[in-house]
Amino acid sequence: MAVEEITEGVRNLAVEGEPAAAAAAAGGGGEGAQRRAAGSSSNRIQVSNTKKPLFFYVNLAKRYMQQHGDVELSALGMAIATVVTVAEILKNNGFAVEKKIRTSTVEINDESRVRPLQKAKVRL
Repeated sequence: MAVEEITEGVRNLAVEGEPAAAAAAAGGGGEGAQRRAAGSSSNRIQVSNTKKPLFFYVNLAKRYMQQHGDVELSALGMAIATVVTVAEILKNNGFAVEKKIRTSTVEINDESRVRPLQKAKVRL
C-alpha cells in the first residue's frame, strides 16, 4: 500500500464518540475491554501484527486519545513494525506527539523449550 493511500485513509477517518461498552459489544473495543479487566493501564493498546488490520489500531488510538488525552502503544517481537507504523501515521497526520520510547526484552517461558525465549518489546 502506498504512503499516499495511507495518508489519505487517515485523513478520511472519523472518530465517533462511541462509549466503551458499545464498542466492546460491537467487537471494535474488545481488546481494550480485556485489558481493563486484566488490570492493565486503560490507555494502553497492545498491538498485534496478525489479529487486527493496521487501521483498527489507528482508529483505536485516536479514540483513546479523545477519551484519555494520551495513549500508549505496546508491542512484542514482529508486531514492533506495526506499532511503529501506527505511531508514525498518528504523528505525521498531527494526531499525536511522541513523548517517550522504551525498549526492552521479555523472557517468555515455553514448556516445549528448555531455555526461555527472549522477545523484543517496545512501548511508545
